[in-house]
Amino acid sequence: MKRILIAGLLASAATSAYAQTEVTWWHAMGGELGAKLEEIVEGYNASQDQYHVTPVYKGSYTDTMTSAIAAFRAGEQPDVVQVFEVGTGTMMAAEGAIYPVYKLMEDHGADFDPAAFLPAVVGYYTDTNGNMLSMPFNSSTPILYYNKDAFAAAGLDPETAPTTWEDVEAYSRKIMETGAAECGFTTGWVSWVQLENFSAWHNLEIGTNENGFGSMDSELTVNGAQQVRHWDNLATWQKDGLFKYGGPGGGADAAPAFYAGECAMYMNSSASRAGVVANTDFDLGIGMLPYYDDVEGAPQNSIIGGATLWVLEGQSDAEYDGVADFFSYLSSAEVQADWHQFSGYLPITEAAYELGQEQGYYEANPGTDVAIKQITLNAPTPNSKGLRFGNYVQTRAVIDEEFQALLAGDKTAQEALDAVVERGNALIKDFVDANG
Repeated sequence: MKRILIAGLLASAATSAYAQTEVTWWHAMGGELGAKLEEIVEGYNASQDQYHVTPVYKGSYTDTMTSAIAAFRAGEQPDVVQVFEVGTGTMMAAEGAIYPVYKLMEDHGADFDPAAFLPAVVGYYTDTNGNMLSMPFNSSTPILYYNKDAFAAAGLDPETAPTTWEDVEAYSRKIMETGAAECGFTTGWVSWVQLENFSAWHNLEIGTNENGFGSMDSELTVNGAQQVRHWDNLATWQKDGLFKYGGPGGGADAAPAFYAGECAMYMNSSASRAGVVANTDFDLGIGMLPYYDDVEGAPQNSIIGGATLWVLEGQSDAEYDGVADFFSYLSSAEVQADWHQFSGYLPITEAAYELGQEQGYYEANPGTDVAIKQITLNAPTPNSKGLRFGNYVQTRAVIDEEFQALLAGDKTAQEALDAVVERGNALIKDFVDANG
């Protein structure tokens, strides 16, 4: 009996000694992207036996960040949480809650070189000293998708995407006049595509203090002459039927209008490519965002969307060892190239992009490198490296409200953007007062 007991204790000790350290990752990827994320995690778990990563889907980006903050306050936080780019200011202000990635990787001896990441990606998530605060995972930028069949039917060159906004207007009119489509173009994410990226693409300031990067106490400045000009044009084009408004937020009605051939052009995230390819049966073209060619400095570079992975304080050293090891795996060229090629998200490292070139991926899939070329077109300026404001999730809701007021004829473009600045700055001030 004693021998059986001893054997049992030894077996228990052996099992304990080889127990894997559990790492929990809360994320906001549903559908096909979520399935691919789980496949990546399964690959990591199978690659070693010391750690086990468990991905947990928590809903939308907003839901995921809100849940993580509440869990941290309750002492029940995950090791890692995926937060969208406009939540960066909020996460940075959460002192004592965040374990900066550069410090995590250094403390735990992980393979990590910030210089390996695309400058336009890493710059968004670094502090004023150039230290990376979170780990890039799914970074995207908006691009132009177009229906080559509709272009051909309208007598346009299907191999040539519109370059300028003047082109977009002219092409849209010809497409509608010939009956090739019911509308010229639509867009997802008016806030991200038609204001934030519009400003960066034209090298226009989004806010003071380098768009908020230099100080939390900053102000929006998106009511300038060129932003007003563009919103005024969008309102005019909507009245003429050239532009179809897809709705607030991500623009839920925009994608179906493009899929069905109702609109011949569609501006949205590069990460929309998987959905576009899966839901269309026409010949697809991809181009860079259009610009006004009389604006000095345009085109500059677009800015990113998507999300990064933030590490939360309050966990064990063993868990942080696992997080660091997992991040090294996640940022490897093979994993990133596979994720990028599947999803349309940017390859976040130079090595992942080069691997895709070596594999012949871009040659075999024309247009899939447009987002990379666009975001790296020029070195980012203080106006085009991104934005970082507190309460910006709420500010995007304000942008949608004011854009809808413009389209309804209740406000001019100047009045709408003046209101965006006034209301947005009040939200930023509230954030500064609460976190100053």
